[in-house]
Amino acid sequence: MKELITYLLQFGNLNPQQIELISSKTTEIQLRKEEYLIEAGNAFNEVVYIIEGIFRIYYYNKKGDEITKYFIDENHLFANPYKSEPLTEYIQAITDCKLLVFSQKDWNELSNTIIGWDKIANKIFQKGLTEKLDRRSSLVSEDATTRYLTFLEKFPTLANRVPLSHIASYLGITQQSLSRIRKNIR
Repeated sequence: MKELITYLLQFGNLNPQQIELISSKTTEIQLRKEEYLIEAGNAFNEVVYIIEGIFRIYYYNKKGDEITKYFIDENHLFANPYKSEPLTEYIQAITDCKLLVFSQKDWNELSNTIIGWDKIANKIFQKGLTEKLDRRSSLVSEDATTRYLTFLEKFPTLANRVPLSHIASYLGITQQSLSRIRKNIR
């Protein structure tokens, strides 16, 4: 819980009563490696904070290939921006994960009770969106080697924790190409 509070305090001030209320609204859950937080076609209305572990968000293209869209690791808060629509992606644990989960009802209660909560939440989600766009932008315009080097720069802790097949999928290259690139830059 202290990780979440430390994280939230980066975006605004909270008094002890507000911290107590936030703490009372979370549920801690654990997922094992390769378990799904949610599968495509299902509604996802929770807000999740990752204490430990890594998730990948992926989908299947028209050919049936798995395409890794994004990775989310420790000390990140995430939610579905389209609450009323079912997800088109899968959210899968790549490692064992420990999470704090807010139901949409509890998140709304925090919004209605804590003055400034919406401002804190907006700052968090704006930062997340900026990071996401920054991380994805190089994947469009760079060659494969540069994309991998950018991945290492933007996700420095993930390279040794994520299977190469997922990294290759994220970069839009084959696993063989990724192995060749890794061999050439050593």
